[in-house]
Amino acid sequence: MFAATCFLTDWQKLPSLGLTQTGPRGRLRASIGGVNLAERLNAREILDKLVAFPTISRVSNLELIDWVEDYLASHGVRAHRVYNDDGTKANLYANVGPEVEGGVILSGHTDVVPIDGQAWDSDPFTVIEKNGRLYGRGTCDMKGFDALALAAVPLALERGIKRPLQIALSYDEEVGCVGAPRMIREMAGALPKAEAAIIGEPSMMKAVNGHKGGIGLETHVRGFEVHSSLMHTGVNAVMEASKLIDWANKVNADNMAREAGPIAAMFTPPWTTAHVGTITGGTAENITAKDCRFIMGFRAVPGESLKDWKARYLVKVAEVEAQMQAIHPEARIDVTERFTVPGLRPETDGMAETLARRLTGDNGDHVVSYGTEAGQFQDGGYSAVICGPGSIEQAHQPNEFISVKQFHAGWVFMERLVDYLTE
Repeated sequence: MFAATCFLTDWQKLPSLGLTQTGPRGRLRASIGGVNLAERLNAREILDKLVAFPTISRVSNLELIDWVEDYLASHGVRAHRVYNDDGTKANLYANVGPEVEGGVILSGHTDVVPIDGQAWDSDPFTVIEKNGRLYGRGTCDMKGFDALALAAVPLALERGIKRPLQIALSYDEEVGCVGAPRMIREMAGALPKAEAAIIGEPSMMKAVNGHKGGIGLETHVRGFEVHSSLMHTGVNAVMEASKLIDWANKVNADNMAREAGPIAAMFTPPWTTAHVGTITGGTAENITAKDCRFIMGFRAVPGESLKDWKARYLVKVAEVEAQMQAIHPEARIDVTERFTVPGLRPETDGMAETLARRLTGDNGDHVVSYGTEAGQFQDGGYSAVICGPGSIEQAHQPNEFISVKQFHAGWVFMERLVDYLTE
């Protein structure tokens, strides 16, 4: 068992094992059997490359995927792509080492959130090191982990791992974790079954074994326009939408008042929440609104069904729609499921959690209220845990950063993981 508080000391004391290294920022040469291997990129250099690709979710990630595929090929590793419907984005996965069961998946997403409206002190797509921090969009969430995972590939090959290291990089995590499920399904059929999936979202290198699930229901309320002086003959879509939003307020109040179960009690807040973050609608002050659009979102504690919450919402939608159609038959409410992200459930003696604790020395209980792809891997039949460098408090922020200390801690984790796979 390793002490999480000793990451930097451990890094400095790691045996070279035939390698010349100074950590994730130092270049690395290897000598195996007297044969010198070509100089390769270290984790910091890979991070620079990844951040330089402005893979905001609304644009393609294919240039980054091209680069990663070429990088893996340079080490003799074949990568596989899983595209979105229009071919503008792709997941990428690969098996590093022997094609046997019992390996470990390192999973990260390639997309980042927009920088629109944020005040940055430097170019968001250039990594800047200052005061012990690495600044840049995605350094924390989560290209830092991606870079560390890719830097571990040649190390795993050199050390002769006996079970595979599997790389899984997704698209469109930031808009509802919509890309990963296709990749997970294909990996399950194409690669030897891994014993654990480590999703490297920023957790300060703590083993997070639970997160809430989420569902987003795009709601379009279609009213009937009349002059507001005759509003009783029209259907105001904005005012009808407010009934659904007020229902969400009541749901939150009821859930807050209910006694939390043992799993729900681990979360903050310890209940399922309903939320509307944006709303648009209406034409003018003196016209009953013809249209109103918003997304009704639910973040459900593990153990509660997202399908059940959707069903409860649709019951309320039908009630409001009936009231609208009693005034004008053309009025209606359309609901489209925009995304669904299953929660991550704590596993009893789960291999992923056990391994993360072994590699980090973390024995605490940690859950988070935000969603990740970990629940999708778990639903796909893998033991899953969240464990990655950096703090979620820096994610999505202007001047996003990961501390150099956390980046080093992530590399220590990779070293220990490779050692584990050689056992």
